[in-house]
Amino acid sequence: MSLIDWSSNLLFVAFIAYLVATLLFGGAIKGNKNQTGKSFSKWGNLGITVTIIGFLANLGYFITRWIYAGHAPVSNMFEFTTAFGMFVVGAFILIYFIYKVPSLGLIALPIAILIIAFASMFPREVTPLIPALKSYWLYIHVITTVIGESILAISAVAGLIYLLKNVDMTKRTKSSIWLEVVMYTGILVLGFVVVTSIFNAMNYEADFTYVDKDGVQKEITYNTPALFGMHQSEAVTADKMEPLANMPAIVNAKKLTTVVWSILVGTILYGLIRLIVRKPIMAIIQPFAKRANSQLMDEIGYRSVLIGFPVFTLGALIFAMIWAQEAWSRFWGWDPKEVWALITWLYYAAFLHLRLSKGWQGKKSAWLAVIGFVIIMFNLVAVNLIIAGLHSYAS
Repeated sequence: MSLIDWSSNLLFVAFIAYLVATLLFGGAIKGNKNQTGKSFSKWGNLGITVTIIGFLANLGYFITRWIYAGHAPVSNMFEFTTAFGMFVVGAFILIYFIYKVPSLGLIALPIAILIIAFASMFPREVTPLIPALKSYWLYIHVITTVIGESILAISAVAGLIYLLKNVDMTKRTKSSIWLEVVMYTGILVLGFVVVTSIFNAMNYEADFTYVDKDGVQKEITYNTPALFGMHQSEAVTADKMEPLANMPAIVNAKKLTTVVWSILVGTILYGLIRLIVRKPIMAIIQPFAKRANSQLMDEIGYRSVLIGFPVFTLGALIFAMIWAQEAWSRFWGWDPKEVWALITWLYYAAFLHLRLSKGWQGKKSAWLAVIGFVIIMFNLVAVNLIIAGLHSYAS
């Protein structure tokens, strides 16, 4: 078996371990009469043990792929997103050993599972780095950024548990509606996994020619039926769906097509689930958060931002600008990825300002943490997949 096969198998082992650990943490919560910061149980011990085994397998995937590729595996959408999922689990393990709260695992691990499943839909081939990425700043900038985002993700996990504990999902309020919207967006990611898997199984391909933003004619292959065409696109493959509209050169129409298909399929999945359970999906999860300590969740959410924000600042802004100067001879160029990194940084700076100066704690702080993670995911999914730019990881 080659090194890259070992890498793939280790990632699969990690994925399965995270699934099993999620169930074990569910048992830990059901088994604890009073879930506090010092609560421990047999199921919780088993859950964190399996989580660590999964994380070590995940780390093994990362290291073996790094050795095989000869560079850090963070250079495309598959590699970056799997690294994100791995570091989310790593951040959870660290927080768990400090606070011993099983309910964190019941939310953090499914998020990591969904992120890794999302990553697995992208091409996995190891390709040589383009010249701009052949720098040690690839390791420093990208890895530091993804670690910062992973720690910030834990603040959203704690915030979500706080809201599930304190929002009545049986009543139609603004908070309950928005919590259900959060669940809906998660199912949209699942829709992406489903639609990509279906068309991959069908070996669907449709070739088009188009003119890029520099006026050069190129070819592109769609792996889902084309809803939107690239700039000045023309079909090459016969008997395939024609685009409904052509997009301007700044928009990657192929990736926009995939996003729209994901929204359509995800919405159908959400509707089917609601028909089956006959109540908001968040109401199914809510009982697992009822024994959570609200004050402790608020503290975890706040401290996660305190730790994650400076790490994100180093990776996404300072190290990024140094590398930009080295690669493109300018510190800042208003590339879409740069703009959204700045927006994310400003958002979390405002979070800390509101928390420290205005006393935004409890429910307000929890919502800020959840919205912050939504911004991070928007940056990962929408900005990378739809808007053409220098930082687009997906190929």
